Amino acid sequence: MRDRGAGRGASPGRGGFTLVELMIVLVILGLLASLVTPAAKRHIDNARMAVAILNVRLLEEEIETFHATSGALPDNLGQIGRADFEDPWGALYVYTRIEGAKPKPNPGKLRKDHFLVPINSDFDLYSIGEDGKSAPPVGNGPGQDDIVRANNGSYVGLGVNF
Repeated sequence: MRDRGAGRGASPGRGGFTLVELMIVLVILGLLASLVTPAAKRHIDNARMAVAILNVRLLEEEIETFHATSGALPDNLGQIGRADFEDPWGALYVYTRIEGAKPKPNPGKLRKDHFLVPINSDFDLYSIGEDGKSAPPVGNGPGQDDIVRANNGSYVGLGVNF
């Protein structure tokens, strides 16, 4: 009869894993996690962009409703009850009245395309995006991840795609 304490490995009838088996399982789990994590982050980023696009459209509708009822664009988002409305990255949406603004907004602060032409003539509305930075040209630099409203509302999307 064999002594239970003698020999290598587990005795018959007792389950267990060797250190090598546990290390192999951990390596496999690590590889799976390294494959899944980037895909999950990409899906989360896409969801945040979709929410920001929908929010810009929502704000645009509320601004246009205000304009239709009052005859003028609001001076700020507070006039439509959205002064503290945050984008999915935790920053406030940016609104600049252009049409009928007194004084006229500084042209250097208006959103511009890659030709440095203003992208709106009525109002600018955008999210500063994931990096939390922005610049007037929407197609490059810190403005490329911004979610912008352009062509007076005919485009709402990622700045780099405009």
